[in-house]
Amino acid sequence: MTKNRLLIVGAGGFGREVLGWALAVPSDARDWEVGGFLDANQAALDGFPGDYSILGDPSSYVPGPNDVFLPAVADPATKLRICRRLRSRGGRFATLIHPSVIFGPACRIGEGCVLCPHVTLTTNVTLGEFVTINAYSGCGHDSVLGDGCTISSHADVTGAVRLGEGVFLGSHAAVLPRVEVGNFAVVGAGSAVVRDVPARATVIGVPAKQVAGFRDAP
Repeated sequence: MTKNRLLIVGAGGFGREVLGWALAVPSDARDWEVGGFLDANQAALDGFPGDYSILGDPSSYVPGPNDVFLPAVADPATKLRICRRLRSRGGRFATLIHPSVIFGPACRIGEGCVLCPHVTLTTNVTLGEFVTINAYSGCGHDSVLGDGCTISSHADVTGAVRLGEGVFLGSHAAVLPRVEVGNFAVVGAGSAVVRDVPARATVIGVPAKQVAGFRDAP
Protein backbone atom coordinates (compact mmCIF):
# COMPACT_ATOMS: atom_id res chain seq x y z
CA MET A 1 0.00 0.00 0.00
CA THR A 2 1.30 3.45 -0.93
CA LYS A 3 2.06 5.58 2.08
CA ASN A 4 1.11 9.23 2.44
CA ARG A 5 3.67 11.96 1.89
CA LEU A 6 4.43 13.93 5.06
CA LEU A 7 5.15 17.63 4.58
CA ILE A 8 6.55 19.49 7.59
CA VAL A 9 5.13 23.00 7.75
CA GLY A 10 8.03 25.20 8.81
CA ALA A 11 11.67 24.69 7.82
CA GLY A 12 13.31 26.68 10.61
CA GLY A 13 15.18 25.25 13.56
CA PHE A 14 12.13 23.58 15.06
CA GLY A 15 11.17 22.17 11.67
CA ARG A 16 14.56 20.50 11.40
CA GLU A 17 14.08 19.09 14.91
CA VAL A 18 10.65 17.74 13.95
CA LEU A 19 12.21 16.07 10.93
CA GLY A 20 14.52 14.17 13.26
CA TRP A 21 11.67 13.13 15.54
CA ALA A 22 9.58 12.01 12.55
CA LEU A 23 12.39 9.86 11.21
CA ALA A 24 12.71 8.25 14.66
CA VAL A 25 9.22 6.75 14.38
CA PRO A 26 9.56 3.17 13.09
CA SER A 27 8.36 2.75 9.53
CA ASP A 28 5.84 0.08 10.48
CA ALA A 29 4.27 2.43 13.04
CA ARG A 30 3.33 5.20 10.59
CA ASP A 31 1.34 5.50 7.39
CA TRP A 32 3.56 8.19 5.85
CA GLU A 33 7.04 8.84 4.57
CA VAL A 34 8.71 12.24 4.90
CA GLY A 35 8.52 14.19 1.64
CA GLY A 36 9.97 17.56 2.59
CA PHE A 37 9.04 20.98 3.97
CA LEU A 38 6.73 23.88 3.29
CA ASP A 39 7.96 27.36 4.17
CA ALA A 40 7.39 30.91 2.95
CA ASN A 41 11.16 31.45 3.15
CA GLN A 42 12.59 29.39 0.33
CA ALA A 43 16.10 29.93 1.73
CA ALA A 44 15.29 28.59 5.20
CA LEU A 45 17.41 25.45 4.68
CA ASP A 46 20.41 27.21 3.18
CA GLY A 47 23.49 26.15 5.09
CA PHE A 48 21.79 23.01 6.42
CA PRO A 49 22.45 20.28 3.87
CA GLY A 50 20.17 17.29 4.03
CA ASP A 51 17.97 14.91 2.10
CA TYR A 52 14.83 17.07 2.11
CA SER A 53 13.98 20.38 0.48
CA ILE A 54 11.31 23.08 0.60
CA LEU A 55 8.51 22.09 -1.76
CA GLY A 56 6.33 25.17 -1.55
CA ASP A 57 4.81 28.02 0.43
CA PRO A 58 2.06 26.92 2.84
CA SER A 59 0.05 30.05 2.05
CA SER A 60 -0.48 28.91 -1.55
CA TYR A 61 0.23 25.18 -1.52
CA VAL A 62 -2.56 23.01 -2.90
CA PRO A 63 -2.66 19.65 -1.06
CA GLY A 64 -2.29 16.53 -3.16
CA PRO A 65 -4.39 13.41 -2.52
CA ASN A 66 -1.61 11.67 -0.58
CA ASP A 67 -0.26 14.70 1.29
CA VAL A 68 -0.47 14.96 5.06
CA PHE A 69 0.92 17.89 7.02
CA LEU A 70 2.70 18.30 10.34
CA PRO A 71 3.05 21.79 11.86
CA ALA A 72 6.50 22.86 13.06
CA VAL A 73 5.69 26.47 13.92
CA ALA A 74 6.24 27.68 17.48
CA ASP A 75 4.04 30.78 17.55
CA PRO A 76 0.49 29.56 18.28
CA ALA A 77 -1.41 32.23 16.34
CA THR A 78 0.73 31.73 13.24
CA LYS A 79 0.48 27.96 13.56
CA LEU A 80 -3.31 28.02 13.79
CA ARG A 81 -3.67 30.43 10.89
CA ILE A 82 -1.47 28.34 8.58
CA CYS A 83 -3.02 25.01 9.57
CA ARG A 84 -6.59 26.21 9.25
CA ARG A 85 -5.91 27.68 5.82
CA LEU A 86 -4.35 24.43 4.66
CA ARG A 87 -7.35 22.54 6.00
CA SER A 88 -9.71 24.88 4.14
CA ARG A 89 -8.01 23.71 0.95
CA GLY A 90 -8.54 20.06 1.86
CA GLY A 91 -5.35 19.48 3.86
CA ARG A 92 -5.10 16.55 6.25
CA PHE A 93 -2.78 16.45 9.26
CA ALA A 94 -0.69 13.74 10.85
CA THR A 95 0.02 13.46 14.56
CA LEU A 96 3.61 12.79 15.65
CA ILE A 97 4.28 10.88 18.87
CA HIS A 98 7.98 10.24 19.44
CA PRO A 99 8.72 6.64 20.55
CA SER A 100 9.99 7.86 23.94
CA VAL A 101 6.70 9.56 24.89
CA ILE A 102 4.96 8.21 28.00
CA PHE A 103 1.28 8.03 27.14
CA GLY A 104 -1.02 7.19 30.04
CA PRO A 105 -4.54 5.76 30.02
CA ALA A 106 -7.57 7.66 28.71
CA CYS A 107 -5.53 10.44 27.07
CA ARG A 108 -6.95 12.03 23.92
CA ILE A 109 -4.94 13.81 21.23
CA GLY A 110 -6.27 15.93 18.39
CA GLU A 111 -5.09 16.00 14.80
CA GLY A 112 -1.82 17.70 13.96
CA CYS A 113 -0.20 17.42 17.40
CA VAL A 114 3.57 17.07 17.86
CA LEU A 115 4.84 15.27 20.98
CA CYS A 116 8.63 15.50 21.14
CA PRO A 117 11.07 13.16 22.97
CA HIS A 118 10.42 12.29 26.62
CA VAL A 119 7.07 14.05 26.87
CA THR A 120 4.77 12.62 29.54
CA LEU A 121 0.97 12.61 29.46
CA THR A 122 -0.13 10.96 32.71
CA THR A 123 -3.85 10.12 32.58
CA ASN A 124 -7.05 11.65 31.23
CA VAL A 125 -5.12 14.40 29.46
CA THR A 126 -6.91 16.06 26.53
CA LEU A 127 -5.04 17.85 23.75
CA GLY A 128 -6.85 19.85 21.08
CA GLU A 129 -5.66 20.10 17.50
CA PHE A 130 -2.20 21.38 16.48
CA VAL A 131 -0.77 21.24 20.01
CA THR A 132 3.03 21.15 20.27
CA ILE A 133 4.73 19.77 23.39
CA ASN A 134 8.50 20.03 23.29
CA ALA A 135 11.06 17.70 24.83
CA TYR A 136 10.93 16.71 28.52
CA SER A 137 7.66 18.51 29.23
CA GLY A 138 4.68 16.93 30.94
CA CYS A 139 0.93 17.24 31.40
CA GLY A 140 -0.64 16.03 34.64
CA HIS A 141 -3.91 14.23 35.23
CA ASP A 142 -7.09 15.75 33.82
CA SER A 143 -5.32 18.68 32.16
CA VAL A 144 -6.88 20.15 29.01
CA LEU A 145 -4.91 22.02 26.34
CA GLY A 146 -6.78 23.99 23.68
CA ASP A 147 -6.09 24.05 19.96
CA GLY A 148 -2.74 25.43 18.89
CA CYS A 149 -1.01 25.51 22.28
CA THR A 150 2.78 25.43 22.27
CA ILE A 151 4.53 24.01 25.34
CA SER A 152 8.28 24.63 25.29
CA SER A 153 10.85 22.18 26.65
CA HIS A 154 11.03 21.24 30.34
CA ALA A 155 7.66 22.83 31.13
CA ASP A 156 5.19 21.43 33.67
CA VAL A 157 1.43 21.52 33.13
CA THR A 158 0.18 20.05 36.41
CA GLY A 159 -3.06 18.34 37.35
CA ALA A 160 -6.45 19.68 36.19
CA VAL A 161 -4.91 22.73 34.48
CA ARG A 162 -6.91 24.34 31.67
CA LEU A 163 -5.03 26.08 28.86
CA GLY A 164 -7.15 27.97 26.35
CA GLU A 165 -6.62 28.16 22.62
CA GLY A 166 -3.21 29.32 21.44
CA VAL A 167 -1.45 29.48 24.81
CA PHE A 168 2.36 29.66 24.77
CA LEU A 169 4.46 28.33 27.68
CA GLY A 170 8.16 29.15 27.72
CA SER A 171 10.89 26.70 28.72
CA HIS A 172 10.83 25.57 32.38
CA ALA A 173 7.48 27.28 33.00
CA ALA A 174 5.09 25.63 35.46
CA VAL A 175 1.33 25.99 35.81
CA LEU A 176 0.05 24.92 39.22
CA PRO A 177 -2.93 22.58 39.71
CA ARG A 178 -6.40 23.77 38.66
CA VAL A 179 -5.15 27.06 37.25
CA GLU A 180 -6.75 28.32 34.03
CA VAL A 181 -4.78 30.22 31.38
CA GLY A 182 -6.85 32.21 28.88
CA ASN A 183 -6.75 32.12 25.09
CA PHE A 184 -3.51 33.32 23.48
CA ALA A 185 -1.86 34.11 26.79
CA VAL A 186 1.94 33.89 27.06
CA VAL A 187 3.79 32.45 30.05
CA GLY A 188 7.46 33.46 30.13
CA ALA A 189 10.33 31.02 30.51
CA GLY A 190 10.95 29.90 34.07
CA SER A 191 7.69 31.34 35.38
CA ALA A 192 5.44 29.74 38.00
CA VAL A 193 1.74 30.40 37.38
CA VAL A 194 -0.13 30.22 40.69
CA ARG A 195 -3.40 31.95 39.73
CA ASP A 196 -5.63 32.22 36.67
CA VAL A 197 -4.28 34.20 33.70
CA PRO A 198 -6.58 36.39 31.54
CA ALA A 199 -6.85 35.85 27.79
CA ARG A 200 -4.05 37.49 25.75
CA ALA A 201 -2.06 38.41 28.86
CA THR A 202 1.69 37.94 29.19
CA VAL A 203 2.92 36.78 32.60
CA ILE A 204 6.46 36.28 33.86
CA GLY A 205 8.26 35.58 37.11
CA VAL A 206 7.90 33.53 40.30
CA PRO A 207 5.08 33.91 41.07
CA ALA A 208 4.06 34.98 37.57
CA LYS A 209 2.76 38.52 37.23
CA GLN A 210 1.15 40.20 34.26
CA VAL A 211 3.14 42.53 32.04
CA ALA A 212 2.23 44.36 28.83
CA GLY A 213 1.46 41.89 26.08
CA PHE A 214 -1.13 41.00 23.46
CA ARG A 215 -1.58 38.28 20.88
CA ASP A 216 -3.94 38.54 17.96
CA ALA A 217 -6.17 35.56 17.31
CA PRO A 218 -5.66 33.94 13.90
